[in-house]
This record gives sequence, structure tokens and C-alpha cells, in this order.
Amino acid sequence: MTIGDITPKKERKSRRSKHVVDDTASLLPKRQDEDASYDEFNGASFTGAVFNLSTTIVGAGIMALPATMKVLGLILGIAMIIFMAFLTDASIEFLLRFSRAGKTTSYGSLMGDAFGKYGRIFLQICVLVNNIGVLIVYMIIIGDVLSGTSSSGVHHAGVLEGWFGEHWWNGRTFVLIVTTLGIFSPLACFKRIDSLRFTSALSVALAVVFLVITVGIAIIKLISGTIMMPRLLPDVTDLTSFWRLFTVVPVLVTAYICHYNVHSIDNELEDSTQIKPVVRTALALCSTVYIMTSFFGFLLFGDLTLDDVLANFDTDLGIPYGSLLNDAVRVSYAAHLMLVFPIVFYPLRLNMDGLLFPSARPLALSNMRFAFTTVGLITLIFLGANFIPSIWDAFQFTGATAAVCLGFIFPAAVTLSRLMSWLSSVGFWFNTKHRFTLNHFYRLFRDRHSIATKKDKILAIFMIVLAVFSNVVAVYSDAYAMFKKNSVTEPTA
Repeated sequence: MTIGDITPKKERKSRRSKHVVDDTASLLPKRQDEDASYDEFNGASFTGAVFNLSTTIVGAGIMALPATMKVLGLILGIAMIIFMAFLTDASIEFLLRFSRAGKTTSYGSLMGDAFGKYGRIFLQICVLVNNIGVLIVYMIIIGDVLSGTSSSGVHHAGVLEGWFGEHWWNGRTFVLIVTTLGIFSPLACFKRIDSLRFTSALSVALAVVFLVITVGIAIIKLISGTIMMPRLLPDVTDLTSFWRLFTVVPVLVTAYICHYNVHSIDNELEDSTQIKPVVRTALALCSTVYIMTSFFGFLLFGDLTLDDVLANFDTDLGIPYGSLLNDAVRVSYAAHLMLVFPIVFYPLRLNMDGLLFPSARPLALSNMRFAFTTVGLITLIFLGANFIPSIWDAFQFTGATAAVCLGFIFPAAVTLSRLMSWLSSVGFWFNTKHRFTLNHFYRLFRDRHSIATKKDKILAIFMIVLAVFSNVVAVYSDAYAMFKKNSVTEPTA
């Protein structure tokens, strides 16, 4: 069943005049006609929506994708990128279809409709954990690229330090202050996500610049014969190497997480029937960028590919103008992350406000609450980026927990909720004091709209099993590797 199949004909056109009564919708502003400031907004365009969703998808996760090729090999790695794109499309389709059926206008409202207040709160907490972690990582990468970083006693010079030498004004803290006040804060002040469509288009263009330069360098070195064809299949020699294959799952999951912004983009579309083509166009665009970045990044550095491929561009490329190309790659992607920041920040602010003020008027209509929430979150992210020097291990665990819940477990759970409704039929086995428990479980596991097909349920079960199993193994493998590394580096008596 498609989205269009369940949407009444009268609602399949522009939703500018549509008013949805939804008492649980605390994550998004109400329709535009509730505020005079929105009267001139006629709806977002298809192109603007594609750019905003693509910018949500393409973030720091792209930097780790070449390293997944080192683990999986080119054939299996590229196949997994394509597979995750199809799985992401299916999970977003679940969200949108059940949102149409329940007349909900946000991810949180949908979770509240399916699982009650606690389901909505759990969703909001996952968005906060995921997006705060992602934005801290963005800011750390920007600081590393522009101001440099030190690791294991080795200092890697930043772009500004390489150009002008070491000064107080190109130090990490000062550069992040200027970036926060000059770029992040102004862009975070927009109350509509469609207002970011131009910066989103520029951010996608900068990601393409990064890709074009990487492809060009790889082709030049391939023609000159200085690089060899990388491994096509994973190198599995024992059980440990087999379990290691699952450590790439959090990276692949994080690379496609955009679910928290889908409803925001859908609500602002001039024609609501375009959301499905918007999602598929954005996924196709981002998957193409991911495949090319993974292929040429792994082709360029082979088994020396680092977890963050951007760090590989700190070395001598062995080609003319190599230093200039290194700087172009790093600066273009740092600028891309600066423009991605407000797109990821937008749903973070909405969910924080919904968690703290669930019964208040929409955030867009309260300038005071809007300002305090914005300033508080940006300050928290800035402090995190300055006092958490190494975020990548935490980022992997975030991808295996909050991100996988947002991307796959929650959409699948909404689809499967009716499967457990049979619990209500065994109530006579329990006495009165257990009735609340049974009613609670019945509410948790129900499909109020009865629209899930057998195919949907099979796919949803597959999503949950794959997500839980793969990420448990990934977390265990990462924790075991960290423990083993620490035990090896400990001095012996």
C-alpha cells in the first residue's frame, strides 16, 4: 500500500489550507495559517525539499564510509550502501503512511499515537542524544581541519596554521567561537526549515567538490601506476574477523539517518504528494555520492584508509599541487559541515522544546522560548566540542543505539504494533490487580489503523532483528577492541 492509497483525494493537493487537529503534536509548529508571519509562505518547492533532505543525510558519516570498504571489500561494501538506501526508503515509507492514517504531523506525534506519552518521550530523547552527538562531532571536525589537532604526541597542523603559522587567532577555541557566532547562530535562527534551502544546496555542492577532487586525485594516481586495485571482498580468516564485519553497521546506519527531518520537510511542501519522490530523489543522490566517495577513497588509500578519511589528506599525495588539493578537500568539507549544522539543529531544537514544554504553544510562536532554547543548545554543543577531544568512539556507540532506533526500530515497531494485541484476550487468566499491566501492554502493541500488510510485517521484523543483532555485535566488537588495545598498552611490572 502506498502513501497515496490512504490519503483522501481532497488532501492530495496543496496543504496550505489544511488544518489538522492533533493534541499530541508537540514537536512541530502548527499549520502556517495560525501565525500571521507565515501568511506569505506558499509552501516549499520540490527542489528545496530534496536539497534539505540530502543535506540532512550527507554529514560526517561520509568520512567513515571509505573505511567500511577496508572491512567489507569493494563489492560487499557497495552492495551494503545500496541495501541500506532501500531499507531507509522502506522505513521512511512506514513513517509517512502511518502518519497519514493517524493524521499526525511529526515523528513524535506518530510515536505518541502508537505508544502513548512514553513512546513520544523516548523518541525525543533519542533525537537529542543522536543530534547533539552528531553536532559535537561536526564542530570537532571543523576545529581539527582549521586549527589542527594533536594525537599520541603528534601534532597535525590545521589549514589556517599551515597558511599563516601558529597564532592566537587561529587557535581551536577562538576559531570555534568565530564559527559559532558568525555562521551557526545566524543560520540556527530561521523558524522554517525551507529557509535553509539555499545553504543546503550550497552544502551539497561542496560535498560534490570534495568528491570531484577525490576522484580526480585517484584517477591521476591510477594512470601513473602509483596505486593498485584494492581488495574486492572481505578478508575473513577466523571468527574474530567475521564478527568485525558487523562493526560497520553503526556507520552505515548513521550515514542514512534523516527520519527526524522528514515530517518537517513534508509539512512545508506545497504539494504533499511529492514527499515520496523527494525522499527517493534525495536517497538516490546521496547513495551516488556515498558509492563514489567510498570507491575512490578506498582506491586512493587502500588498507591505509583511516576511520576518518579526511585525516588521510594530511599526507603527501605524491602528485603536483598535492598540498593545494589537500587543503581544498579539507576546506570544502569543513564548509559543508558548517552548512549542515543548522539542518540537524532544527529538529534538535523542536524535540528539546517538546520534551521540556509538551503543553506549550508552538515554538515558532514564542520568541523568548525559541531564543533561550537555541542559545542553550548551541552553548552545550560548543562546550562539548571543546572539552571532549575524542568523540569518534562515542559517535560509534551513538550510531548503534539512538540512531538505529530512529532509523529502523521505531518505524518497524509502529508497523508491528498490532501483532501483540492478543495479550488482551488472556486477561481472564489474571486477577484485577493485573488489569493495568494488560491494558498497558495492549496499548503498547496495537495498530489502531489496521493498515500493515503481511509484507510490511515481515520487513519490519527483518529490520528489528537485523538492527538489534548487528548493533549488539558492533558494540561488543568495539568495546572488546578498546579493552584489548588498553590492555596491550598498559606497562608490565
